[in-house]
Amino acid sequence: MSGDDGWYDEAAGPLVRPYTITRGRTPSEGERLDLSTQVRTLRTEQEPAGLTPEHRAVLQLCREAISIAEIAVYVKVPLGVVRVLCGDLIQHGLVITRSPSHQPAQAPDLETLQAVLDGLIKY
Repeated sequence: MSGDDGWYDEAAGPLVRPYTITRGRTPSEGERLDLSTQVRTLRTEQEPAGLTPEHRAVLQLCREAISIAEIAVYVKVPLGVVRVLCGDLIQHGLVITRSPSHQPAQAPDLETLQAVLDGLIKY
């Protein structure tokens, strides 16, 4: 077995551990990035040096607003890694985020629910 054999799995492809991508860092406590937090790339003249391929993939995906959960799916990395990558991009001023409203949804009134139920019973 050569030294490179440990980095490749026939069924899974190249193996890169999440802590390698984040250099051992975990998501910062300062920026709360929920699964539904929307991330969008800001227009910039040029990217700063030192961005990883994963950072670039996130920037590419976020040209239109996209959630943290969707980024994880498309980039094929765990959510914790996406949170670290997005935190880096926020610090560089390359993306903005928008958290969903945490206001409780207003329940429909009883008359509306009864009208829906009556409509369902007719059919």
